[in-house]
Amino acid sequence: MDAALDLIWEESYGSVTIDDICKRAEVKKGSFYYFFSSKSELAVAALERMWLQSWKPSMDQRFSPSIDPLTRLTAYLESIYDKQVAIKQEHGKVLGCPIVSMGTETCTNEESVNGKIRELLNRKRRYYESAIRDAVAEGLIEPCDPAEKAVAFAGLIEGIVCQCRIMNDPEVAKHLPEMGLRILGAKQTASVPDKA
Repeated sequence: MDAALDLIWEESYGSVTIDDICKRAEVKKGSFYYFFSSKSELAVAALERMWLQSWKPSMDQRFSPSIDPLTRLTAYLESIYDKQVAIKQEHGKVLGCPIVSMGTETCTNEESVNGKIRELLNRKRRYYESAIRDAVAEGLIEPCDPAEKAVAFAGLIEGIVCQCRIMNDPEVAKHLPEMGLRILGAKQTASVPDKA
């Protein structure tokens, strides 16, 4: 599953065939069809596995209520820039976000895949919303509807990460923490917290 998701992320969902996936994973096509009936079924399973094994533990740690809410949000934004830099160093190109890239490609033709992507994006938004709600309660940002603000915050992230991929330049995301504070309506005394 990891090989399939990596290959789809590096190339594109539409251009990757089951043969390509089997070759990358070093498995026979019959083995593929023993476990999955289609590429879309594999993609859905691989996305859920990525969430459970990697993204959820990372989000739980980064968005722990024991961390100042603005630090949760800005440190997460800093990590996005760091991740894009590391990806370019490893792959020679910026790959962006696997779910945003796959989501924009599959939104009109692969309902099962896109449904899983929407589910994962909504899960991530709940972390943002919780931190935003805490920041409002602590007077760190102007009063707002945390759910609505989380959508704007997610839109900033998704847009900047897409631009990084299109421009093949991780530096597009360098000032993401400052942009995030502006989107959030952080009070003038708030600044990008130091990394812990």
